[in-house]
Amino acid sequence: MGTSGLQHEIEAVDRAFETYFSQHDAEGMAGLYTQDGQLLPPGSEVVSGRADIAAFWQGAFDMGLANAELETVEVEDHGVTTIEVGRFTLGDADGQTVDHGTFIVIWKQVDGEWKLHRDIWNSNISNEE
Repeated sequence: MGTSGLQHEIEAVDRAFETYFSQHDAEGMAGLYTQDGQLLPPGSEVVSGRADIAAFWQGAFDMGLANAELETVEVEDHGVTTIEVGRFTLGDADGQTVDHGTFIVIWKQVDGEWKLHRDIWNSNISNEE
């Protein structure tokens, strides 16, 4: 598969992530990760496994986050793993931007589906203040 086809597949999962996020469906979001997936959020410890990933995202919703926009900048194919570099914007229910920055996701193919395996992001907010 060419990079453009792969990028299309990754972006399709990103759209599902955005949809689950806007629906505040933390369990749906966690299902997009591998069983042993990890979040590496800024200023926090590593979050491992789907149950803890769901709890992390539920906490984000409870803090008032309402939507996420993901933009793929680059996809690098490594066979059964793929690296995505991108930008994100997080917003609240009033449509205000709460955070934005960059991310890297290491994707892993599981049973023919691309799943987020390692998810790390960095905020640009502190750099602007």
